[in-house]
Amino acid sequence: MSQNQPPHSGSGQALGQGPQQHQFVPPNQAPAADLPQHARERLAIMRQQHFFTSDLSVNEFLLVRDVGFQPMGLVMGSSIYHIGMQMARWGKNMEMTTLTQALYHARELAMTRMEEEADALGSDGIIGVRLEVNIHAWGSDVVEFLAIGTGVRHREGTQGYRAPNGKPFTSDLSGQDFWTILRAGYRPVGFVMGNCVYHIAHQGLVQWLGTVAQNMELPNYTQALYDARELAMERMQAEATALGAERIVGVVIDETNHTWGSHILEFSAVGTAVVAISQNHQIPTPSLVLTVND
Repeated sequence: MSQNQPPHSGSGQALGQGPQQHQFVPPNQAPAADLPQHARERLAIMRQQHFFTSDLSVNEFLLVRDVGFQPMGLVMGSSIYHIGMQMARWGKNMEMTTLTQALYHARELAMTRMEEEADALGSDGIIGVRLEVNIHAWGSDVVEFLAIGTGVRHREGTQGYRAPNGKPFTSDLSGQDFWTILRAGYRPVGFVMGNCVYHIAHQGLVQWLGTVAQNMELPNYTQALYDARELAMERMQAEATALGAERIVGVVIDETNHTWGSHILEFSAVGTAVVAISQNHQIPTPSLVLTVND
């Protein structure tokens, strides 16, 4: 994960205006490893006995082995996080920095613990990473973040596949995509993400009466959603730049309401940062496959 402070655009500015400085600052350092003792024992036994579990499909498993990698085991990390309170101004578009930082930090904790499990297995990286958010019955301000993936290791022990910080690389690429991108002369360096929790200003009575009978754009809403998406994208791109990546593939932008009400939304952007490992990016020619299933 990025340890640098990414540049951010301002909230509440008119479309087309220049960026403003924001108060959001991601954690400066990755949290310390604090895996439970039972997890450490399980991982030690798996590494000693060369036994692995995996959420890869049969095809993914075989393709990962075809490009020289061996699945090491299913790895995961979790964080149950209490999200603090922040008041929003009723008629103002604004980022909810307390909520943004809470969700960012909780995801970082889950991702770091997953990386520590992969490191304990001797993995060079993690593929098929997925982030899940669960809200239990403990309260609307308590959220569980879960990161899951499959640790993989190069069979020949080739150096250079780990992330720049020496930790296993992370990637949400499937086994098929991992095979394809390596064959095409690229490799993943990290799973990157950016987020933004944003309050969308309410309309006053006079504004509402002026629009209720007309077909028209609502600039206030358009501007708020545009700003929030841009903030999330910029933060994701800043993480990739900090890793020395050249591109981000498989980007997914998600909009979530969680439990904060209809006018507070979280926008998240995630993807896999990649770098070139070959000058000749030869794309494998697709072949026709006929299924024999009914």
